Amino acid sequence: MKIAVIGSNMVDLISYIDRMPADGETLEAPEFSLGCGGKGANQAVAAAKYGSNVMMLTKVGNDIFADNTINNLKKYNIDTTYVERVNNVSSGVAPIFVDASGQNRILIIKGANKCLLPADIDKAAESLKKCSILILQLEINLETVYHAIEFGSKNNIPVLLNPAPGNAELDIKKICKCDFFVPNETELSIITGMPTNTEENIKKAALTLIEKGIKNVIVTMGARGSMWVTEGKIQCLKAFKVDAVDTSGAGDAFIGCFASCYVKNHDVLKSMREASAFSALSVMKKGTQISYPEKEAVQDLLTE
Repeated sequence: MKIAVIGSNMVDLISYIDRMPADGETLEAPEFSLGCGGKGANQAVAAAKYGSNVMMLTKVGNDIFADNTINNLKKYNIDTTYVERVNNVSSGVAPIFVDASGQNRILIIKGANKCLLPADIDKAAESLKKCSILILQLEINLETVYHAIEFGSKNNIPVLLNPAPGNAELDIKKICKCDFFVPNETELSIITGMPTNTEENIKKAALTLIEKGIKNVIVTMGARGSMWVTEGKIQCLKAFKVDAVDTSGAGDAFIGCFASCYVKNHDVLKSMREASAFSALSVMKKGTQISYPEKEAVQDLLTE
């Protein structure tokens, strides 16, 4: 079974800081690291590390970061046939700021990711038709996301959409053809225009999406766990308690692992539980993809 990730790659520029600077303030950051990231690439790596056969559709620039990104994907045995270079455009970059509590704030410069177009999906159509699920995010053009959803629907391929970064202009009618809609609580609030500061509010917000026709909403809630909302059913899973060092890429870790599990067992709750464990282990180390655990470590946590 093969997973296709249609989405973004970024170069992560991570600054570890004691606290966020105030307006006009300059602070010394004690540590910096450069890594491979982007929501799409993170999810692809997570799925690959959990044992899935993964292909990726993405675009890189013609700069010093391009070879590094492609080689990194190949390191995880991800099929890079449809990773294409774009001339005269920079690769995507993500400056990330991580404070002493492990919380993060992220900026993204899409760069070549903006050049991933509906035509690229059509070009890869025969390969995509062999996949068991399509994974999408919102760090690429919305028209490309909508085209991929339509492609999945026409070819009976399940589609998982991670609406990140949150976008209030998302066309709910077009995304109703997704099988799984997986926001975090902040993204859910942006998309619905409703508060999500409590579990009860999260339930109410998610149910409005179900009422509009989305089949399954899975909300990742960080330390509070995750919630699966579908018509007539709401189920919550508690998070695994760990000491968080860096939460960057934790949501992507959950999604990649969830997809990897789901295509094998078609059990949503079991897949969520394994994804929760994978994600929990990822926040115990610094970085995004380099923090993702081995499958054996996840199984050990699940059996403890």
